[in-house]
Amino acid sequence: MTQANKPLIERRSIDYIPEAERHGSLYSQFTLWLGANLQITAIVTGALAVVLGGDVFWSLIGLFIGQLFGGGVMALHAAQGPKLGLPQMISSRVQFGVYGAAIPIALVCLMYLGFTATGTVLSGQAIAQLTGASDSVGILIFAACIVLATTLGYRVIHWIGRIASVLGIIAFVYLFARLMTISDVGALLQIRHFSWSSFLLAVSLAASWQIAYGPYVADYSRYLPSSSSSLKTFLAVGAGSVLGAQVAMVLGVLAAALANGQFAGREVAYIVGLGSTGAIAALLYFSIAFGKVTISTLNSYGSFMCIATIISGFRGHIEVSRSQRLLFVLGIVGAATVLALLGQHSFLGAFKSFILFLLTFFTPWSAVNLVDYYFITRERYDVDALADPDGRYGRWNLAGIAVYLIGVLIQLPFISTKLYTGPLVERLGGVDISWIIGLLVPAVLYYLVARKRSVPAATVLPAKA
Repeated sequence: MTQANKPLIERRSIDYIPEAERHGSLYSQFTLWLGANLQITAIVTGALAVVLGGDVFWSLIGLFIGQLFGGGVMALHAAQGPKLGLPQMISSRVQFGVYGAAIPIALVCLMYLGFTATGTVLSGQAIAQLTGASDSVGILIFAACIVLATTLGYRVIHWIGRIASVLGIIAFVYLFARLMTISDVGALLQIRHFSWSSFLLAVSLAASWQIAYGPYVADYSRYLPSSSSSLKTFLAVGAGSVLGAQVAMVLGVLAAALANGQFAGREVAYIVGLGSTGAIAALLYFSIAFGKVTISTLNSYGSFMCIATIISGFRGHIEVSRSQRLLFVLGIVGAATVLALLGQHSFLGAFKSFILFLLTFFTPWSAVNLVDYYFITRERYDVDALADPDGRYGRWNLAGIAVYLIGVLIQLPFISTKLYTGPLVERLGGVDISWIIGLLVPAVLYYLVARKRSVPAATVLPAKA
């Protein structure tokens, strides 16, 4: 498809992308995920490693290890996009059945609604500081931007990602330069008090951050030509996400270490205060708000894909009209905005724990999906059967659902959040390793129960494609 023939407003939704409509480059994948991670929430997440007791040196190493591990998992999902030409979550019908896939998808949708709400609160603060309006007005302005970008779809999202990457690089280079001039970073790195609990906390923070992208990362690679190298797609997405997140989290670690307890509760103002006042501060606030546009649009777009996938499974076809798309987006962003407005002064801490708790429910999904794609079906899907409850994949795949539920339950003793703490957490020094259990155990179980399942000899594409 030529550049001139590519529509600005995306007309596809959760249906298969024919080869004639494939476009884009691996570079755009890199910039999208770089821009999505060079943002304030990643800074705050990295800062938690220090706020919760870690030192700078070992926190940075732990975060980097977590980025590599979690980024590898999310990039394996991304590599599915060009080969299947489908959104990420609709492929869950292979593992759970056309109806059964609604179980993990509904929970994933709820989690991304939460991510959108928390991002809207932080962005609303930045817009309020930039415009002189109230935080509530800032939240509403930000929500309107998200609705527009999500409705326009794939091309606009990648365009925003490229701009966010440039703005993010400029802002972070400036902030790091300021940090170097106002503090002795070398002295911070010399303070080393290794603790397994703090180190593993840093690993878990970064790994969970990356793995959280898994349920929708292929949504943004599915337009690439099917001939795109899986390895190169893996590297482009993984490198962009790992590099962006690590840079942001390093800044968060250093900022929290220098804040002397003044970071929590005023994250946006403190980060901007590192830079300067006046015009420079205004530019930094703009950069923070624009950086959140990218990731919040990804969250809203992913939520739309999830809801459309659930509804289409019971309707028996997978096409979604533009008017239906707009209604879905308005509903998703509207719900997130209401949450942000109601809880902007109090809910972030508790709601973040709720979101982290929800990670428990889709880590096993990630394990099942990856094992099925790379070791059972080996990229061979029957695309038409994904919309047919009476087809190859059936209504409910009880084996896949059972493995998924076991994967959720087996994590419970190892979870550590304000919402729930498992009985084995104290013995592990307070560290949450549930995500490790939630990946490994379901992966092994699913391989054992599905390895003899009949699969197509080759990918079966829609007849009209």
